[in-house]
Amino acid sequence: MRRSGVTRIALGLLAFALVALISPPARADALADIRARGELTWGGDLQGGAPYVFEDATSPGGIRGFEVDIARALARRLGVQARFVQNDWSNLLPALERGDFDVLLNGLEDTPARRARVRLTLPYFVYGETLAVHAGAPYASLAELGGKRVATLNHTVAEELLKQHPVEIVLYEGQQEPYFDLAHGRVDAVLLDHVIANIYGCPLPEVRCVAGDVARGVYVAAVRRDRPELGSALDAALAAMIADGELRRILERYELWDARQDELARRATGVNAANDAVNTPYVAASEVVPHSFDLAQALLFLHGALFTLLISVGAFALALPLGLVLAVARGFGSRTVSFAAAAYVEVFRGTPVLLQLYVLYFGLAPLVRLGPFEAAMLGLGLNYAAYEAEVHRGALLALPSGQTEAARSLGLSTGQALRHVLLPQSFRNALPALTNDFVSLLKDSSLVSVITVVELTKRMTIAAVDLRDWVLPGLACAALYFAMSFPLSRLALRLERSLTHDSRPRFA
Repeated sequence: MRRSGVTRIALGLLAFALVALISPPARADALADIRARGELTWGGDLQGGAPYVFEDATSPGGIRGFEVDIARALARRLGVQARFVQNDWSNLLPALERGDFDVLLNGLEDTPARRARVRLTLPYFVYGETLAVHAGAPYASLAELGGKRVATLNHTVAEELLKQHPVEIVLYEGQQEPYFDLAHGRVDAVLLDHVIANIYGCPLPEVRCVAGDVARGVYVAAVRRDRPELGSALDAALAAMIADGELRRILERYELWDARQDELARRATGVNAANDAVNTPYVAASEVVPHSFDLAQALLFLHGALFTLLISVGAFALALPLGLVLAVARGFGSRTVSFAAAAYVEVFRGTPVLLQLYVLYFGLAPLVRLGPFEAAMLGLGLNYAAYEAEVHRGALLALPSGQTEAARSLGLSTGQALRHVLLPQSFRNALPALTNDFVSLLKDSSLVSVITVVELTKRMTIAAVDLRDWVLPGLACAALYFAMSFPLSRLALRLERSLTHDSRPRFA
């Protein structure tokens, strides 16, 4: 009992020390900290595409967009450099709250719910919600779409507007896909910001954009609520950009300045602008020239494939030994140990790996601040360990009981029997299933994009939006996955042959 109490105290001190080491120090003045670092980090999602933030076709690894220029202008006025931090759009707010970057600047709409959660700045852009329908459809307003399928993006003001109407809401993660489905008759209408509609929807011959704004709103930047001095500095910088015309010049550079932007000056001086629907004729912005799938794009795909491979290998390197330990604990441990191992297996097999990644990266952030790469490997490794445990347990159960009896008759302990007799044979039986699981893990690694990792599938979706084409990036992505998985399956087959000493196997 005394030893157990000492152990608990020691573990508690160790956990406290770990949290103290991992957790970031409290910052009394975030603005002073940014100036000391010499950089302002801002979060966004490259998958959003033009004109917000997108990869520069003329500079591999570089980024462009009106929000890129705004971020650089804000940083310059604070006396620092701007640095972009890639993040999945749906998780930008949680990432800001956990401190992954200083400022969220990526088409964030001003809503009461967000004001209650983070500190929002002055607006830097006024948008109108644009209703798009099929070119041959008679609809002219949301009121006429009762019972119809209307598409929009998740977590947007447009979604909230649609909830006020008797329509079937169809949610998408990307901004090009809704118009693709509208053009192909899979949805009846799309409601999104005019910036998105003007580039991805209205130019399509199968799509007609209804004149006038369904509603008005603004884009704002956001900082954490415990950093009011940073928010005030950004407000001052935005007000100065509006006053001296720099913000207008940036928007004009991307042909985004229109009559709606006259509200910016009034908002900056404290005069509220009306957010009611305004019947403004639709004026198409010039189309951003799509990128081409060139050598630079191919290198980015190879970089994404490398990340996928590293994450998969690292995760499987954790899952394989942990699964073996769980299998042995479940089959040869005490009742308590066996129950704990079984509980682990059932919990991790019975819950989605995506949920586990969310909990690991965002839910545990106050205690353990894992980086995206580490969280991805750990999350997938812990999940797949449960599956490998069952593979190993099945392989052990498949061995003849005489093997265990023979080991005992030779005077071997349980540990010695496992090491020298049972595990070498069971590994040979488990090898085909282990290979299959690794290939599955390789593909499941696409889920880690939700925690900001730009792996192969995320790279494909970013390229698809930039290229306005899903076929070529999809084929390139599939080819790279095949190139990674097929050699592994052949290597495993050769290993099986060598372990079975069979030069003429039944299955090739």
